[in-house]
Amino acid sequence: MIVANKLAITLKRSLIGRPEPQRVTVRTLGLTKREQTVIQEDTPAIRGMINKVSHLVDVKEVQE
Repeated sequence: MIVANKLAITLKRSLIGRPEPQRVTVRTLGLTKREQTVIQEDTPAIRGMINKVSHLVDVKEVQE
């Protein structure tokens, strides 16, 4: 079994009109603009943040 150690996170939906905790979570993930993609480590903390804003982001596993 091969485990991905990185995640490619893309912001798919706008933050306009979203509650402040969701805006802060997206900013903490490193996303500032729509359609922007960042690479993050696959950790429980990052997974928790992704779960909080899963309706706004698209996540893909990346092998590095």
